[in-house]
Amino acid sequence: MTSAGRRHPALRVLGQVWLWPALAMLCVGAYRLGTPELWRDEVATWTVATRSLGDLLGLLQHIDASNGAYYLLMHGWTSVFGDSAIALRLPSVLAMAGAAAFVALTAQRLFGGRVAAIGGGLLFSVVPLISRYAQEARSYALVTCAVAAATWFLLRALERPSLRRWAPYCAAMAAAGAGHLISFATLAGQLAVVALHLWRTRPATERRVLWQYPLAVLVAALPVLPVVLLGSRQSGRQLGWIGKPTFYQLRHFGEPLFGSPGVFHVFALLALLALVLPGRRLPALQLLLLAVLPVLGVWLVSRGSTSYFVDRYLLFTVPAWAALAGGGVQAVYTTVAAAARRSRTPEQVRAAGALLAVGLIAVPALVALPKQSSVRSAGSHSFSREPYRAAAELIGAGYRPGDGLAAPLGDQGWAMVGPGVSYYLPSDVRPFPVFVERSALQAEDLFPTTCPQVDACLGQGQRTWLLVLGDTAEPLTAMPAEQARALRARYGPPDRVTPLGGVTLALLDSTTG
Repeated sequence: MTSAGRRHPALRVLGQVWLWPALAMLCVGAYRLGTPELWRDEVATWTVATRSLGDLLGLLQHIDASNGAYYLLMHGWTSVFGDSAIALRLPSVLAMAGAAAFVALTAQRLFGGRVAAIGGGLLFSVVPLISRYAQEARSYALVTCAVAAATWFLLRALERPSLRRWAPYCAAMAAAGAGHLISFATLAGQLAVVALHLWRTRPATERRVLWQYPLAVLVAALPVLPVVLLGSRQSGRQLGWIGKPTFYQLRHFGEPLFGSPGVFHVFALLALLALVLPGRRLPALQLLLLAVLPVLGVWLVSRGSTSYFVDRYLLFTVPAWAALAGGGVQAVYTTVAAAARRSRTPEQVRAAGALLAVGLIAVPALVALPKQSSVRSAGSHSFSREPYRAAAELIGAGYRPGDGLAAPLGDQGWAMVGPGVSYYLPSDVRPFPVFVERSALQAEDLFPTTCPQVDACLGQGQRTWLLVLGDTAEPLTAMPAEQARALRARYGPPDRVTPLGGVTLALLDSTTG
């Protein structure tokens, strides 16, 4: 082949269907990445990932083993790139971009067209909850990417079963399970995909898939077994806050899963078009089952003693919805193209079809815009408001060496107020932790242990900064009685009280009280 007939490598890359959805997701995820302050789950990531490897492994013996693989990844990442908000969140942005690429590849493989591929990948990037968790230092984006990759690898392996094709599927599923155990619910949808594939495949291929697929699942599950064993012992402590789901929640699961009822309804309409319009209806059915059956499975399991039915835990199902919506866009475009062949003005009809396809992608993007703005607001990363940065700025401005810091402990430790404020404090501002017997590091836990003898844990300083949950003019009344008594006896009434919107900061000063 002459040089004129060869395409430049850069041009070949630019022609790949996965590239533009990945770039779009990268731009969406990177926009104002460091603006929202860390919320409590991200603070937990920071506190664990920045420990030594030995301390990190010690913590996993007691709590959060289900996130252990993610913490180990972030431990290595922060040791290289630091622990700024952008550095902590960047792996999630990259993972969501990878998920968008695999959505495009899956849609192309199932529907056989660039319209479905690019449309599905771009639609994935406009889902509000996808962009929200693309900007969160937690495992959900990486799990979503791993499941999207496993779907594509599964489809490749089903077409031509071989060890080389099953191996990446096993790796992707193992990564998904290690990142979040609930993601293994995708096996319910995958079984349906495999069953429909076997229904229309050759007997020789059918025999190989019948024994190779279960073996691949077993191989993928083996590395996850330690996480299962440790996580099962810790589930009561970590998941007790999740209520048992109702049938109403199952019926309306798509609205919180997408972060916008309007966006979900557009996706559902596109899915319906993929199922009913002429084209590839069987692949559309496969994707629908891949999107819905895991949700149903998690809902059924959650009706038992432990519930897992939370939108972010089910985020890994969104790639299937996006690929299916891309199939809907392709079905519309194909139908219009078929009409163009019968028309006296085929060029105009084709142009109309192209504009219609673009419109079907643009509509959910426009519907999502208001929600995209809200998920990027200052409080978007918190389910309750803990203004760590504002508290840290006030403490840093008025800090004196020897000051103490009394933050919510015990039953209120879940708010991560102490660690969250510490993250935003300057490195030379380190107040004495009041009422703490052992730090979270010493306790090999996410939370410090409370001192049983409160008077012995007040420290020797003349001042203590007090943080309590909620906005109140009387912060001492929002504390456990014994701690409030000890502080009142040492310092008297608070010198300054500042409600911050979700947390109240007060300064106790024995020289003025």
